[in-house]
Amino acid sequence: MPINVISAGIATTIQDMGRPGYYHLGIPMGGAMDRLALRTANLLVGNDEGAAGLESVFVGPELEFTEDAMVAVCGAELPPKLDGEPRETWTAFPVKAGQVLSFDFLKSGARAYIAISGGINTEPKLGSRSTYAIGALGGIDGRAVQPGDTLPLGKGSKSVKEGLTVPQTLRRGPGNPAELRVLPGLYWHRITEQAQKDFFDDTWKVANEADRMGYRFQGGRKLEFVEREQPFGAGADPSNITDACYPYGSVQVPSGTEPIVLHRDAVSGGGYFMIGTVISADMDLIGQLQPHTPTRFVKVDMDTALAARHDRAKTMDAIREALS
Repeated sequence: MPINVISAGIATTIQDMGRPGYYHLGIPMGGAMDRLALRTANLLVGNDEGAAGLESVFVGPELEFTEDAMVAVCGAELPPKLDGEPRETWTAFPVKAGQVLSFDFLKSGARAYIAISGGINTEPKLGSRSTYAIGALGGIDGRAVQPGDTLPLGKGSKSVKEGLTVPQTLRRGPGNPAELRVLPGLYWHRITEQAQKDFFDDTWKVANEADRMGYRFQGGRKLEFVEREQPFGAGADPSNITDACYPYGSVQVPSGTEPIVLHRDAVSGGGYFMIGTVISADMDLIGQLQPHTPTRFVKVDMDTALAARHDRAKTMDAIREALS
């Protein structure tokens, strides 16, 4: 039996762990912006970690259940309510047929992940149920959830434990200011030594242009470029390059003014230089940043990036152990 969508909140989409393997064709991996939060929510309700759930931005949906289920909400502190009664985040709670799940005002973070036992069982596209709205793939007709939609569910586990919760020490979120570790990239030499120093010394703020394609940052000093001859095939602006591939997390700075960190639904290439790349361990944090959040970029080397990835994997292992 499906879930009926009464109201959809803001930009609520169906997401799983994405569709890797098509980036060379211009189709991004996509999937949850905060992968740890979605994986954890799924574990709480007895799903496979990669099962499809809902990603809600700032405002949660209102959902009517037509069958019993177990639900968990992780990521942003968007407090769930069941028939108006508060429920805990990062905790599994039961929902009975006929009850309505809604949400209170956002307290912290930006994106909440709603996992339901059995997972959302829409038709996969290129191996994923994740919504990629620009390419009209996945989700419901390739778009965000709307009022009047019905969300089909898979078969849930019978052994889910009500009240199962994630310890506070394992609930990861951005600090204030947020810190994003960056590995300088192939085009690092394109800016002066002073500009390199300024980029990491300055405190930036998340701009209003912050979505699944990328996050823009404002407030730091304009970067100065090293003089050069315009390469064949590149634009005249000093931030232009001959078209190149963009890795996930790459940091563009068009005209040297406002850094843009490319995220899950980003384009696969283009003509802007990349000052570096946010390390994989910190990509989840970006999805939890609200507009105007103070943010520092922190320079790291490859050894630090690999150690951070290892630490993040250990955190996920600790969550699995705590919920086993």
